[in-house]
Amino acid sequence: IQKNTGAYTSAVSLVMGLRQVLQYIKQAGLEKIFAEHQLMSKATKAAVKALGLELFSREGASDALTAVKAPAGVDGQDVVKTLREKYGIMIAGGQAEAKGKIFRIAHMGYIGNFDIVMIIAALEVVLNELGYKAPYGAGVKAAEEVLFGGA
Repeated sequence: IQKNTGAYTSAVSLVMGLRQVLQYIKQAGLEKIFAEHQLMSKATKAAVKALGLELFSREGASDALTAVKAPAGVDGQDVVKTLREKYGIMIAGGQAEAKGKIFRIAHMGYIGNFDIVMIIAALEVVLNELGYKAPYGAGVKAAEEVLFGGA
């Protein structure tokens, strides 16, 4: 290795990304960011309940993501895979003992209110495709009422 050279390419894009995020946090303020995530969490959880689904964690649930129990007869991994492969929407599945039993919807970072509405609409479609009779529009309505109705 030559003098004054690195053994690898530095992660310039990661540093630049971090800079942008820190600038956003400074400009918006942590209180506003936390409130936005809390609102999206509340909307997602209301939507899930409106679809007749059960939250994985009922007490102390996170504002960062909503973990949902897959309905009977539906593999949570199939929900994740179908959303990703057919509709281009990324959510996470369960891990270890929870694999196939839950799926997780994130609502922090660069996710906005309309992203939540879109994810819920797609979730309604996918659940129906996989055999669970989710009432079309029920989750979207519940999410929109929280996000835009001042609930």
